[in-house]
Amino acid sequence: MARPKPSSPFHWLAHNLSSTVFLMRLSQVEGIVARVLSLAMIVVVLVTMVDLGVVLFQSLAHPDAAGFFKTTLTEIFGLFLSVLIALEILENITAYMRKHVVQVELVIATALVAVGRKLIILDLEKVSGLSLIGLSTAIFALAISYFIVRSIHH
Repeated sequence: MARPKPSSPFHWLAHNLSSTVFLMRLSQVEGIVARVLSLAMIVVVLVTMVDLGVVLFQSLAHPDAAGFFKTTLTEIFGLFLSVLIALEILENITAYMRKHVVQVELVIATALVAVGRKLIILDLEKVSGLSLIGLSTAIFALAISYFIVRSIHH
């Protein structure tokens, strides 16, 4: 037998704020948000792939006088790593949708790739020593965190 509908807005609100119903609604909202984020990340991956294709085509069609890929190599590497980072974020979202748990190891690995990307595309002539120290500290902290989390889980 179906549950009768609440007769007043107060009853409706009380029913929807009960623990079981509220948690069910919260789970539904999380699912919707995760799906929207997944779709957005798919768009980001596709757009980044198109951007990478354009840069590769332009680099091949119009080689630099200083050398083939000389000036755009860091840009190409940065775009490749951007695609990988977007795929890692999509994997984070997908893993959350499957298990309803944030996988810390995957998040740290994604952060390591992102910091690694920053390091690869870094123009050392335009960066201060303090920024380099901060970047190296971030890499060190992420590497230690990854090692700890991985050794606990494996």
